[in-house]
Amino acid sequence: MSEGQANQSRIGNYAVSAISGGISSHISALVGAPLDRVKLILQAQQASQIQTPYKGVINVFTRLPKEQGIFSLWRGNMANILRFYPVHLLNFTLNDKFKALVPKYNPNTDYGKFVASNLFVGGLAGLTSVFLVYPLDLIRTRMALDVGSTRQFTGLWNCMSTIYTAGGLSSLYYGFVPTALGYFVYRGLYFGLYDTARQTILKENSPSFFKSWLVAQAVTLGAAALSYPLDTVRRHLCMQAGNAEAMYTGTIDCFQKLYASGGIRAFYGGGSVALLGPFIGALLLVLYDKFKSHASSPENNE
Repeated sequence: MSEGQANQSRIGNYAVSAISGGISSHISALVGAPLDRVKLILQAQQASQIQTPYKGVINVFTRLPKEQGIFSLWRGNMANILRFYPVHLLNFTLNDKFKALVPKYNPNTDYGKFVASNLFVGGLAGLTSVFLVYPLDLIRTRMALDVGSTRQFTGLWNCMSTIYTAGGLSSLYYGFVPTALGYFVYRGLYFGLYDTARQTILKENSPSFFKSWLVAQAVTLGAAALSYPLDTVRRHLCMQAGNAEAMYTGTIDCFQKLYASGGIRAFYGGGSVALLGPFIGALLLVLYDKFKSHASSPENNE
């Protein structure tokens, strides 16, 4: 293969990664929007100004349409779409890009290095992408928690401008430290463990869709459970962006106050809804992997 053909092949593979990740992620964002808002409300309502706290998933689903209309279940979804598409596009694409830059290890002879390499690459991809789109994630959280008959923000741009005016650019990155830690942990496990499993448990040439999904399900459930407390902390910190009075002085203070208020359970508010996320995430992983394999096959490149 000539150098020109090799470059063309690399560009083609990059395009396949970008398109595959983007399509699968965009669909997931639209379908999961109502569940995501319910999860955010239950997860961070303690840090908001909700006068009558929500009691559970059913209570949120019944009260929101009455208070704000049926389409309120998608409130904040525009920020989520603007954030979701590029962040997952970057996650999948950067994961493949970074993977090509690190040494290759044989899982049979260097299993420890093989696992560590996959975890590092997955975490670095997640950390890079979330930094670029973090302000949109913060706005999504604020919009989702903007409940009741009277709202603080009239829309996405009003939310962004209000927070920016109150605290400048740094206010749009409020809570980024636990976010960075959480994304590194989650994406590191999400991609790293799946890539490891694919080279070990799924090492046959064409594993069944069900087997691939089952492995991806175990990976995403584990990643979500371990990183969820960090996600809860950052949601609480996001609620302080642009506010004159702060409930927490920082990440450690937030951890301490949440634990004091309800122990470990305080970090898993909305956890029952969040359990559905890994099902979508697992399906996303497998569909991306299958789509990429199909698009990159020699038969489709002829």
